[in-house]
Amino acid sequence: MDRRHGPVTQGARDPYFDNAKYLTMVLVACGHAWEPLTYGSRTVTAVYLGVYAFHMPAFALISGYFSRSFDMAPGRLRRLVGGVVVPYVLFEIAYTLFYRWAQDDPGYPISLLDPWYLMWFLVALFIWRLTTPLWLQLRHPVPVALALAVLVSMAPDAGGDLALQRVVGFLPFFVLGLTLRPGHFERLRTRRARLWALPVAAGALVTAYVVAPWFDAGWFYHRGSVTGLGAPAWAGLVTTPALFALAVVLSACFLAWVPGRSTLFTTLGTGTLYAYLLHGFLIKSSRFWGWYDHPWLHTPAGELAVTAAAVGVITLLCTSPVRRVFRFAVEPRVPWAFRRAEPVREAEPPVSGVPGERVLRP
Repeated sequence: MDRRHGPVTQGARDPYFDNAKYLTMVLVACGHAWEPLTYGSRTVTAVYLGVYAFHMPAFALISGYFSRSFDMAPGRLRRLVGGVVVPYVLFEIAYTLFYRWAQDDPGYPISLLDPWYLMWFLVALFIWRLTTPLWLQLRHPVPVALALAVLVSMAPDAGGDLALQRVVGFLPFFVLGLTLRPGHFERLRTRRARLWALPVAAGALVTAYVVAPWFDAGWFYHRGSVTGLGAPAWAGLVTTPALFALAVVLSACFLAWVPGRSTLFTTLGTGTLYAYLLHGFLIKSSRFWGWYDHPWLHTPAGELAVTAAAVGVITLLCTSPVRRVFRFAVEPRVPWAFRRAEPVREAEPPVSGVPGERVLRP
């Protein structure tokens, strides 16, 4: 029951989570679009740092929340392969071929063990989802996941194949999502929580503005160990839990302000995986062909224009026409790869918090 909007019927979607997925995807796109502007604007850098402090953790958290019923049942494993593994293979190859063409580098290797650009998230989703039954059996899963993230942050050679540094670095947020229940989100969807979120978010932005000239955004990427950021290995004991706490607080502030009712963009939340996988081609095109070389883009008006363009593009990529065109790659049907499917007794969770699949309100 949604106390403010009435009961959520069996098989219905909760617009709150579709709104959250769409808005998180908008932040992802804006972050990618802002990155070249951070080199000349302290304000853009501050906003960029503020967004990067929580937007991918929020993505992982929502993914974990909708993974709670994953139990290695055959039907769910088939959907995991069709919804994550096959799109990963197709888009990893597509991105590599795109790089070869754009950079005139025909010898650039195709490697499914080395995710290119944003493809690491699909690898993470696959690994996180497969390990879900284990996390659900642990008495204290979040501290265990955080301890693993701390250890990896201190190990310079832990990255290796499959972007494992990032997979483990963002793992605590996914595991936290596994432990959440509808009541936790209900407490965020109150007037009091929204009022508290304002000064907290404002304080974070002010802090980001203060540290913008010297703070390395790489701390939020989890691409490597803390030694690669110029800190001693022991610093991971402090920085990893601190960044985790910061991301959780800012994610709560963000989720507190996500609308709980149906909006003009609610249905777009069902197509965020399309936007995620496709927008990388435009982002990389902007780097390869110097779209940011125009001085006007580095003015306040230009920065606003870049932001509006990012929102517009991501909105377009979430729409039904785009989904119809690219469904063969993003949500492929691969019944030929499996034995005859057995009926699944429960409603399937989405393969992640990103794609818009049919779900029951927990």
